[in-house]
Amino acid sequence: MSVPVINIAMMREWEAATWAAGQTEAEVIRRVGHRIADRARQLTGEGDSILLLAGKGHNGDDVRAAQGWLAGRQVTLIEVFHPEAAPPVLEALRAKPALIVDGLFGIGLNRPLDEAWQQLIAAINAANRPVLAVDVPSGLNADTGEPMGAAIQASLTLTVGAPKIGMLAAAAWPYLGRLEVMGDVGLLPCPLAGELLWSQPEDFQDFPPQRTVAGHKGTFGHLALVVGSLGYAGAAVLATRGAQRAQPGLATVFTQPNVYPVVASQLQSAMVAPWQPEIKFPDSLSALLVGPGLAAPEVADNLRRWVQLWWRDAKFPVIVDASALDLLAAGPLGKQLQRVITPHLGEAARLLKWAIQRVQADRVTALRELSKRYGNCWVVLKGYQTLTGRSEGGIFVNSSGNPHLAQGGSGDLLSGFIAGLLAQPALQADLAQTLRYAVWQHGAAADRLQAARANWMVEDLALEIGNVRPLKGNV
Repeated sequence: MSVPVINIAMMREWEAATWAAGQTEAEVIRRVGHRIADRARQLTGEGDSILLLAGKGHNGDDVRAAQGWLAGRQVTLIEVFHPEAAPPVLEALRAKPALIVDGLFGIGLNRPLDEAWQQLIAAINAANRPVLAVDVPSGLNADTGEPMGAAIQASLTLTVGAPKIGMLAAAAWPYLGRLEVMGDVGLLPCPLAGELLWSQPEDFQDFPPQRTVAGHKGTFGHLALVVGSLGYAGAAVLATRGAQRAQPGLATVFTQPNVYPVVASQLQSAMVAPWQPEIKFPDSLSALLVGPGLAAPEVADNLRRWVQLWWRDAKFPVIVDASALDLLAAGPLGKQLQRVITPHLGEAARLLKWAIQRVQADRVTALRELSKRYGNCWVVLKGYQTLTGRSEGGIFVNSSGNPHLAQGGSGDLLSGFIAGLLAQPALQADLAQTLRYAVWQHGAAADRLQAARANWMVEDLALEIGNVRPLKGNV
């Protein structure tokens, strides 16, 4: 289940409730150590060297507990209670360990690090070795996301129980690396609530639901895509392929006449037609995507009125992405209408007339303002830790994906996949779940590709998206 994003005080409250219920700190530490060891083994190979750095606090205890489950690895444990322990750490770093496990400081650090500690952390960072940080990268303030003089630059952060609010701050991202949550470590089920919720793979174990055996093309919806213009035909093709991976019953592509031959020649099972203003959508239509590949300058004037009409009046879900975002008109909408926009940070900044840095610094407010501006629509604010939500209610933080998604066409593929799902009547009932699943699946497919090969491209992602089984423990 998704877990709330919490602050340090809330984490302490959760721990206190757990101890009061009879669980022991020693048992939780044992389980956390086991989880750390499991992940460390996944990140290394037989015979690889692992350097364990353990401080005074419970993070250090967690790291010490991991040692017993690391058979088959060359493990060096150094207890670092004072920065004067730097010489053996520096010597171990010169041996270039395959992985460093950071347990120097946890969320209890409440003062800036002195110069000696800063120098030691700088030396660890300068070694340029993969680092697994336990709970929080040492030196990072888990409430603000700011380094307290210095902080470990981790490749992966395994945080206990739930993400801490500072880990969603842009200032923290260079230190976190990939963020994963260690659940099932003996804490009580989380008794806390918050507006931000961290999506977990197991949230989608039974999603999408199984199809009825008597279903047919009409059962699973008909998607229209208004996509593609001169110079941007590839976006139309990628969006359509993303939609097809979601398996709607039918897909019809309307593309600009000057790219019709290019788009049509690359699509087999989708119907393709040149866009004409007098075109009437089929009565069977169940969702519409507009935007990918509509960046040619002459397209805006031809489509602005139509985009605004569809957004205001269409009875089926409408998903707007890319250049079509600039064609929307602000204002209220009917309460029952299902509307989705999928901006990246730059597009969000343009729509809000904010600097990109302001959007990055306060993505939650940006998402809520965009939703309010465009009729309480759903917003998928793309990027690291993609957010999904609207002007009220919970906002979901995506846990999957990696930096190699930063390729042209990745967003087109995602918007197509979202639209292909939302074209299916059975998946329209819980819009939040469908959007969350699409975002998670997009990132999880990229994670699978990255684990298999270093040189994958978006065309490979178009083959993989929708194929990851969301089992517990997927990351």
